[in-house]
Amino acid sequence: MLELLGQGLATIVQWKYLLPLFLGTLVGVVGGSLPGVTITMTVIVVLPFTYGFDPLAGLAAMTGVYVGGSTGGLVACCLLGIPGSPSSIATTFDGFPMARNGEPGRAIWLGVWASVWGGLLAALFLVFLTGPLAAIALEFGPWEYFSLFVLAMAMVAGLTEASLVKGLIATGLGLLITVIGTDPIGGVPRFTFGSAFVGGGFPFLPVLIGVFAFAQIMTDLEKLTGPAGQAQPSLAGVKFERFSHLKVNWEIFAQPFLLLWSTIVGLIIGILPAIGGSASSVLAYDQAKKFSKTPERFGKGHPEGIIASEASNNANVSGSLMTIMAFGIPGDAVTAVMLGAMTIHGIQSGPLFISQNPGIAYGIYAAYILAHPCMLLICVALMPLMLRITKVRMAVLAPIVLVLCVIGAYALNNTMQSVYVLFIFGVVGYALVKLGFPLAPLILGLILGDQIELNLVRAIMTDSDPLLFVTRPISAALLAAAVLSVLAAVWQHLRQRGRVPAEEEPDF
Repeated sequence: MLELLGQGLATIVQWKYLLPLFLGTLVGVVGGSLPGVTITMTVIVVLPFTYGFDPLAGLAAMTGVYVGGSTGGLVACCLLGIPGSPSSIATTFDGFPMARNGEPGRAIWLGVWASVWGGLLAALFLVFLTGPLAAIALEFGPWEYFSLFVLAMAMVAGLTEASLVKGLIATGLGLLITVIGTDPIGGVPRFTFGSAFVGGGFPFLPVLIGVFAFAQIMTDLEKLTGPAGQAQPSLAGVKFERFSHLKVNWEIFAQPFLLLWSTIVGLIIGILPAIGGSASSVLAYDQAKKFSKTPERFGKGHPEGIIASEASNNANVSGSLMTIMAFGIPGDAVTAVMLGAMTIHGIQSGPLFISQNPGIAYGIYAAYILAHPCMLLICVALMPLMLRITKVRMAVLAPIVLVLCVIGAYALNNTMQSVYVLFIFGVVGYALVKLGFPLAPLILGLILGDQIELNLVRAIMTDSDPLLFVTRPISAALLAAAVLSVLAAVWQHLRQRGRVPAEEEPDF
């Protein structure tokens, strides 16, 4: 195995493979950093350029896009408060507050280095445990998937800052949005009220951009009326050149359990199809908060939140690659495109893929490993330029960001409907922020709502016995973990209430 990996590394460092890998990673970092330009969209743009390559070169380029895009999303998260990609949602919770506290360089490089180390740790699992770990996914039926998503929804209790009730209401709103449109099983219109506009439901990306970006921009514009005349005066105080990479790495490695556990969470979620990096980063963030000795600092610029989210979403890439190579099942939209590329080149993925194509399999392993140092070099080169965003006054920056968001929403389906959805949910998000509702539970409901319904219906159609949810061992364990998650969140709130003055006690 190590010999094959060595051969794969020796192959990828050849220019005809290394150059596509580097360029793919560069495109991924840039695409991931632009709000509204998803990793999926970026890899689709890159795909036609790989047709003239040999199979390994094309797959190396797309692997680079995948790794680079997973990391690039943190730039917009930290500097603009807008998820550059859905997998970076949880990074926004602490990355942007840290930047607002005058440490944009620290916020970004905590994320970049956490991505590098989390991704490289996950590479060990990718190389040595693809078979055994992926075998777990074969045991998952609709009952287990439903229970897994229930566990993810139980995280909402740990994501609310002060009020569990408001968190649950926000989650319910997210779930409600997912049932508007066409029934995924029967194709029956629901809650459309005869309107063609809502007949197809609301696409996730425009809702995400609207809820986060519009609400953030409106909040910043409100501050323009202040005496300083700009919304983010503190961001100009930190220069990239003065920041210590050694200090950042010390912060990360001072918490080895956080790094390892976040990596494992991202890896496992990546192995399970149809969940995606956004759910893995939120789950890792929740776990970090539950295990933290200072959970009250989360959401205020806590480094643990950034480390957990970024280590997890890069490890998620490794998990998705495991699934596509071991079973021929795309774990998400990006690996679906990669699976299509394999088919175009006449490669059949599945249980026999590694044994029949060891050169390509270990070449992909090597490409995934080398994509991380490539991504690091790209970030070192581009970050001084990116940090110049912190010098721009909000009066200039806000309309530019808003235009980019509109372009990103429009490019999704090339229709104005997505733009209208963006503005509608921008207003909704802004209203929720003003009323004190957390946005993270709403987004989590959006991410998982469709899958919860789909697997519940599939389970009932397969066997109408509801006891199967608690008699199947994996499903029962996941439901038990969901209960424990809620209890842990309640305990956490009680502990936090004991630390703050009576007039600041959190609500339930």
